[in-house]
Amino acid sequence: MAGIFGILNKIKPVYDQIYKITLFLCKMLLIADILVATLTVAGRYIPFIPDPAWSEEVILSCMAYMTVLSGALAIRRRAHIRMTAFDKFLPEKLVTISDVISDIAVLVLAIVLIVVGWRYSVEIGSKGSYVSMPNVSRFWMYFAVPLGGIAMLIFQIEVLLENIEKLFAIKEEI
Repeated sequence: MAGIFGILNKIKPVYDQIYKITLFLCKMLLIADILVATLTVAGRYIPFIPDPAWSEEVILSCMAYMTVLSGALAIRRRAHIRMTAFDKFLPEKLVTISDVISDIAVLVLAIVLIVVGWRYSVEIGSKGSYVSMPNVSRFWMYFAVPLGGIAMLIFQIEVLLENIEKLFAIKEEI
């Protein structure tokens, strides 16, 4: 088993790079969101600044992407919502086993997001367009879901493998 975890430790820089790219993408989406929202508000109250008709759909799309991608980032940092109130009262091995079960459940959710989200993107999204931007397919609105699922899957695999490694380390100590 040590060989498998050794390999996983060697690809950690790949995970670090994916994390940095995802974080950068979230930051760019937030900046775009703020700029478009500022333009929209300014356009409503300052007469010489036009209020773009497409702003609401762009803001909502940016928020959808930021939500799913930042959720995936939280998985890697272990900052997502967890029930840890009883962890200090339970044996370490039992806590780690519950973490592994939770990791598997999140992996299943990520796969569902990828499969169902892709299906929605292709079947529903590609049939329509944004109301204010008729040349842009609604595929891009729905694509946030499978993209977030892919990011969740990537980071959750890393967390799951770390918890499995921790479980084996606990067994060796006993």
